[in-house]
Amino acid sequence: MRARFKTWLKAPLLIGAISMAIIGLAGCSGTDNNNAANNTSAENQETNATGEVPTLVWWTIGGQVPANFDQAIEKINEYTAEKIGVKIDLRVASWGDWDTKINTIVNSGEAFDIMFTNNGKYSQQVNMGAFTDITDLVPNTVPDLNSYIPEMVWDGTRIGGKIYAVPTYKDSSLTQYWVFDDALVQKYNIDLAGIKTLQDLDKPFRDIKAGEGKGFYPLSLTQGEGISGFFNDYDDMTLGFQPIGVKAEDESRTVVSVLEQSDIQEKLKLMHQWYNDGIINPDAPTKIEADPYRPFFSAQAFPGAEVNWQISAGIEKYDMVQILGPIYTTSTIQGSMNAISANSKYKEEALKYLELVNTDSKLRNMLAYGEEGVDFDYVNDNTVERKTDSWPLAAYTQGTFFNMAVTKGAPEDQWDQVRKLNEAATSSSILGFALDISELGTEVANVKAVWNKYSYELITGASDPEKRIPQIIEELKKAGMDKIMEAAQEQINTYFKS
Repeated sequence: MRARFKTWLKAPLLIGAISMAIIGLAGCSGTDNNNAANNTSAENQETNATGEVPTLVWWTIGGQVPANFDQAIEKINEYTAEKIGVKIDLRVASWGDWDTKINTIVNSGEAFDIMFTNNGKYSQQVNMGAFTDITDLVPNTVPDLNSYIPEMVWDGTRIGGKIYAVPTYKDSSLTQYWVFDDALVQKYNIDLAGIKTLQDLDKPFRDIKAGEGKGFYPLSLTQGEGISGFFNDYDDMTLGFQPIGVKAEDESRTVVSVLEQSDIQEKLKLMHQWYNDGIINPDAPTKIEADPYRPFFSAQAFPGAEVNWQISAGIEKYDMVQILGPIYTTSTIQGSMNAISANSKYKEEALKYLELVNTDSKLRNMLAYGEEGVDFDYVNDNTVERKTDSWPLAAYTQGTFFNMAVTKGAPEDQWDQVRKLNEAATSSSILGFALDISELGTEVANVKAVWNKYSYELITGASDPEKRIPQIIEELKKAGMDKIMEAAQEQINTYFKS
């Protein structure tokens, strides 16, 4: 049997999850133009034949596009056209629309070249044939990228032994934090050192609620996330489906129905109590976009991440409290990746572009921070000062952190600290395992449809878990949950067979 071990990387996501530990988090709706994407693909074929620079359609996730977005992308394109002869047409799906938008693109066969993906979608998208197998392309076409990203991180993206996406090499282990507005911490004498569990948040939340008034919600949630990291104790086997998993520390590697576990049920009961008592905003089950300012939130993060949140929220200081990790799971490695369309005419060009993102600091900073002189200025070669909070792109989705400048105010050795988190990370008992759903496609689609029907109200505390969970489990079983669990257990037993 393979032993549980500590993981070491010479130099390192979101995962991680989509989580909120991102750089460049902003606003709401983004660009959306299906016809333009198809037209761009046709133009690419024509211009490439005449020797002109191809333009790759790259779908990503982010906030509302600012007025200078096209100008900033034009400057990026001037730079990359000169460097590698490739441009991008960067399409931004908003945080609230991303899930539906990306499903539509993949299901309809809409043309694109590069797409951000994560552990919640990756295996299904691969199973649908949406992405290119780049296993052999990477070492042959982009050797610098191949050698830069550690083998273990590449291996974490494998499905059926093959690689279908370029992982973003960053906080590839997961470290979860609770984040508090320091002004409230001081005002209500909150003992951050004494807060370790969800139950420990009860008194601070109630003190803040009593002091700030009826219309103030200490825990402001959105429908898609609830409390980030709520299910982190369970490894989802890269399924992207929280109701099935293996307790990360369980050496027996037993697949369980997560919603029926006592620790999860107790936390959901507390969430429901908070919702009823006005701790959680009443529109949480329908709220799509997070407010720029939140009194408290949970995030996968790393030292210094709070600096960017402070800028976006317009406050002086956020305090971060580490509550979990660092820990490696296959899903944390798959938390942020970029895949190339199986139908792209420019697979090698797309790979070369992603290689440049991961190896060229100037391009990396433009994608992460926006237009120099408008959105940011260089303080020195390794530090930038953000001038706006409107740049919409989430830096965690793009590429490595380790060739990117830090934000003024963050520790100068911020990325070294992230590397150390990766080096110190413990491992899930099933690290390296990714569930093969090639024979479970119908069941996976069906159980996810059931979960999507109920999850928003459950994870935001709006529904009573004692009444709702039995109903959810009954429908999940009818949809094929037991078959998935049995297959997962069999695959795990085979994978870890001594």
